[in-house]
Amino acid sequence: MDMFVIGLGIFAVILAFQSIKIVPHQSAWVIERFGKYNRTLEPGLNIVIPFMDRVAYRHRLTEFPIDIAPQVCITRDNTQVQVDGVLYYQVTDAARASYGTSNYLAAITMLAQTALRSECGKRDLDKLLEDRDAINRTVVFALDEASPNWGVKVLRYEIKDITPPQQVLAAMQKQITAEREKRALIAQSEGKKQEEINLAEGKMTASIRESEGTRQAAINNAQGEAEALLLVANATAESIKVVANATQNEGGLVAVNLKVAEKFVEAFGNIAKQGNTMILPGNAADIAAMVATAMQVVKKS
Repeated sequence: MDMFVIGLGIFAVILAFQSIKIVPHQSAWVIERFGKYNRTLEPGLNIVIPFMDRVAYRHRLTEFPIDIAPQVCITRDNTQVQVDGVLYYQVTDAARASYGTSNYLAAITMLAQTALRSECGKRDLDKLLEDRDAINRTVVFALDEASPNWGVKVLRYEIKDITPPQQVLAAMQKQITAEREKRALIAQSEGKKQEEINLAEGKMTASIRESEGTRQAAINNAQGEAEALLLVANATAESIKVVANATQNEGGLVAVNLKVAEKFVEAFGNIAKQGNTMILPGNAADIAAMVATAMQVVKKS
């Protein structure tokens, strides 16, 4: 009897443990009763009926990434490229994820590959390399149309790598190199052109400044010569005026006669110094006549 009570107590404890289910956070458990879907257990403490209810599926409700295996796609210009990506999904309905499809992971993976091949076939290789964001959005849109029936939501899709054939990569590298060399030549020619323009402008500026300097120097020389002539003329006029005034004074005329005689004698002396031949008038009295003539001019003045 005691053994029966003990066994009954143990059985009761086992039933108690079997009837209590603790669901972790961000999880959902699907309960089947006699093989048929009954309900979905939420996170926390839940009570089930032992031997009638069982946990058929356990789902995590957090976001998961899936690596999409590399696959060969053919672009619109008949270029084979190898494309791989990563897919992010989240279970939103545990019941549909359990019964909507036999394997929702395989379903969304194959649909993503199909949508990706379709988008690659619509674009040339150059456009394919540029339109990664547009392709990603298109794949997510295609998956969003089908994935709700599977109890999952595709959050985003990202292309990780697009690998063209080696021959295409070599051709692209040559094209890039040629384009860079072209830009370098253009930049070099533009620099040379600008250099020649700067040199021409410098020569023009120097020539203009040189001509301006020459012009200013000529103006300054002309002004200097004019001022010198004016000073000489003024000095001559002043000296003549002084001489004229001197002749009006007492003894002035006598002084002029003496000065004229001195200049005349000095002129003959210079002729004697400068040459071996000296020309004199035939009659010495003519010298006095010449001096008298000069004095008559002074008197008339």
